[in-house]
Amino acid sequence: MEWANQLCENRQFGSKMTDSKYFTTTKKGEIFELKAELNSDKKEKKKEAVKKVIASMTVGKDVSALFPDVVNCMQTDNLELKKLVYLYLMNYAKSQPDMAIMAVNTFVKDCEDPNPLIRALAVRTMGCIRVDKITEYLCEPLRKCLKDEDPYVRKTAAVCVAKLHDINAQLVEDQGFLDTLKDLISDSNPMVVANAVAALSEIAESHPNSNLLDLNPQSINKLLTALNECTEWGQIFILDCLANYTPRDDRESQSICERVTPRLSHANSAVVLSAVKVLMKFMEMLPKDLDYYGTLLKKLAPPLVTLLSAEPELQYVALRNINLIVQKRPEILKHEMKVFFVKYNDPIYVKLEKLDIMIRLASQANIAQVLAELKEYATEVDVDFVRKAVRAIGRCAIKVEQSAERCVSTLLDLIQTKVNYVVQEAIVVIKDIFRKYPNKYESVIATLCENLDSLDEPEARAAMIWIVGEYAERIDNADELLESFLEGFHDESTQVQLQLLTAIVKLFLKKPTETQELVQQVLSLATQDSDNPDLRDRGYIYWRLLSTDPVAAKEVVLAEKPLISEETDLIEPTLLEELICHIGTLASVYHKPPSAFVEGSRGVMHKRLPARTGSGEGTECPDVGNAAGGSAPEAAPSIIPSQGDLLGDLLNLDLAPPTTTGPTPSTSGMQMGGMDLLGGGLDSLLGGDIGGSPAMGAGFGAAPTVMPASLNAPVGGGLGDLFDLGGGVGMPMGAYIPPKTVWLPAMKAKGLEISGTFARRAGVIQMELVLTNKAMSVMTDFAIQFNRNSFGLAPAGPLQVLTPLGPNQTIEVSLPLSTVGPVMKMDPLNNLQVAVKNNIDVFYFSCQYPISMLFVEDGKMERQVFLATWKDIPNDNESQFQIQDCHLNSEAASNKLQGSNIFTIAKRTVEGQDMLYMSIKLSNGIWVLAELKVQAGNPNYTISLKCRAPEVSQCVFQCYEAVLKN
Repeated sequence: MEWANQLCENRQFGSKMTDSKYFTTTKKGEIFELKAELNSDKKEKKKEAVKKVIASMTVGKDVSALFPDVVNCMQTDNLELKKLVYLYLMNYAKSQPDMAIMAVNTFVKDCEDPNPLIRALAVRTMGCIRVDKITEYLCEPLRKCLKDEDPYVRKTAAVCVAKLHDINAQLVEDQGFLDTLKDLISDSNPMVVANAVAALSEIAESHPNSNLLDLNPQSINKLLTALNECTEWGQIFILDCLANYTPRDDRESQSICERVTPRLSHANSAVVLSAVKVLMKFMEMLPKDLDYYGTLLKKLAPPLVTLLSAEPELQYVALRNINLIVQKRPEILKHEMKVFFVKYNDPIYVKLEKLDIMIRLASQANIAQVLAELKEYATEVDVDFVRKAVRAIGRCAIKVEQSAERCVSTLLDLIQTKVNYVVQEAIVVIKDIFRKYPNKYESVIATLCENLDSLDEPEARAAMIWIVGEYAERIDNADELLESFLEGFHDESTQVQLQLLTAIVKLFLKKPTETQELVQQVLSLATQDSDNPDLRDRGYIYWRLLSTDPVAAKEVVLAEKPLISEETDLIEPTLLEELICHIGTLASVYHKPPSAFVEGSRGVMHKRLPARTGSGEGTECPDVGNAAGGSAPEAAPSIIPSQGDLLGDLLNLDLAPPTTTGPTPSTSGMQMGGMDLLGGGLDSLLGGDIGGSPAMGAGFGAAPTVMPASLNAPVGGGLGDLFDLGGGVGMPMGAYIPPKTVWLPAMKAKGLEISGTFARRAGVIQMELVLTNKAMSVMTDFAIQFNRNSFGLAPAGPLQVLTPLGPNQTIEVSLPLSTVGPVMKMDPLNNLQVAVKNNIDVFYFSCQYPISMLFVEDGKMERQVFLATWKDIPNDNESQFQIQDCHLNSEAASNKLQGSNIFTIAKRTVEGQDMLYMSIKLSNGIWVLAELKVQAGNPNYTISLKCRAPEVSQCVFQCYEAVLKN
């Protein structure tokens, strides 16, 4: 027996050794030798030759010259040889498309082979050969395989449809493969169902308004039945598909939750997270007083806790997802605090994430053990972790009021350790505690002042200066302390300088007789000796306030401060809802919507949780497959993808329809929606309400009580002509370019004057600059950089100033811009902050670009889609403006606007008033719809704008005004 085992081992070892010989070094004439072997009559020799070819291909050698010889080997019954030949074919078909056609007959033949493995292999390879020339030949074999008797062949064919759709979408639709794929959802085999769902989901992602996955209770029931029997990846596809469905009522929601819950105990963490995603979404529809709701909350905790016992990388992914879940529903894990306690051997990224979740779960019930744990962390050796732990103690004090005293006491103990970075972090968080609980813990100020000399980090120094200035009346030697900071004023960071200026002004207002000299000194340093515009401006404001109206100065500088909020780092609610819909994906790890990091994310759908309803009240959700198909897919991207900082958080647009509608108070110069400014007129453009039209989909509005007499009016006259703009609109004029203005005067930039404007030419945004040297020295080495801005404008290349700029010389430079830079909301929205560097210094200025530079050339919306989108955008998003003193007729106005990519979709005349319906598309995918009313003889126009991101309406109105008046 032992001898037999030894022999078996030798055999296995021998087989491993034999494969390595295919990867030996190249010999002279190897291609010629392989060619001879491939054409050999002996089957074994042929197989060995193909293995050598695949080995060469694997290590990167070019063996495409052997294409015809390898293709000849396809005619074989040997499955191993066929697999190798198909592997070669997939790799080289793209570079040899004419030769690849030779293989078509074999594919057709193999698709009818009695062996299902060969049939499946043929259809899989067909999907991987991305050659347009041969796709049409593969339709018939694919059709047969989709209806094959063997489920293995059918499941392979389902995936092949998705691959073929990627190569030639039109062909797949014309051949009816999508309908066949939908039929496979009702297949008896669960793996076929899973692959059909995966293929349809893949296709739907690239065509968001195709409404492929038309989910209904019957199809959902079939998916749930298949869920129990298919493989783990099949389960993930089905669960992700279920997450895109919105149940009709809470009963259906509960039924689905009950059938998905068993997936929570699956061994694969991806299945668990997909199940959590479905449950988190459907829980929104369950009444909170339902017994099942409480049961479901309890069932969600154990699987999430189990994920934390995996390897660190999986732990991190789980923790990032748990972070979102805890923000949405902290009650799920409120009793599981201990699992988030840090272990000594956790990697730093896991430690920091656990710390964040601990603070989110901190409550009066568990604060004692949390504080004990955090105090322990503050003595660790990892500096970043210690800093975060100290900051966490401060966050706990702000979150749980009853624990504030204990937290302050813990922070004082840490200050006594005299560890530099611990002391500095403690002072930063104590400043926030003072803001949250004024006049409560000021007794600790004396201890803080003792550590003044050890502070070397800007944030800690600024915090300490704020404390001294804020409580100057309680600190006997406040003037001496602030004066000690003033000695190295110019060496301090801007943050410290600004804080010091304000603190000394506060001190002066509290003790004017003793500190007059000190305040004059700091105002002089800030205004006369500083190059920083922020510091100078603040200094001048304080100086003017103090010299003209000290009472007003006191009211401004010593005004009562608002209390800081408990949670400043919570994700904004609409973004959180979207991220909950993406649990288990990269979006939930980055904490950013897919549109922020998926390249070419035109087709990325913005998802929302369904609204909570009672039984029988169905709601529609924008992310559902059965949502109205007629709305423009690009109409809903958020302007601001970034969530990395507080400024980025300011504009997370809620693009879902509002839950309540009502009149909005009017603001100066503009009247917000509450009434449809089109007054039903737009419907009549198309000869009646088209609520049930396939172009629109269902649900854009109730059908009219009385249908028009004739929907089939002849196209030659009447309403049909309204959309025939051929005769009514002439050639568009050129795009409007604003006149150049001075952006940076020479006196502020050491002799460099910069003026300029923006233009859009042939689809490219240009920043046209005029640089003038008014100094006595030569300027060279020019470079330019933009700060983050609302639409991601960034230089598409370097600033091309090729020759040195001599004294009194002027040079004109055109800088092409892209819109793929980092994004952050600016105020105003079209503000651009620019830094220009040369051999002398770096200079900063800001300018405003006309938003018309971002109007793209493909902004002409289809008529049906225009009507559907207008109805779909809530009335509250409608804004009305007046354009004064404009003496153009409607045709001239339309031509002029088209030159700036503002496209007229339709025109109609009502009682002598021309009404133009227009569409605009911005570079970030936002659509703006407009109705322009032009009355003959009246120089005042009325414009109504509708947009899913109403923040842009004001800027768009300004563009209309500028284009029409210039």
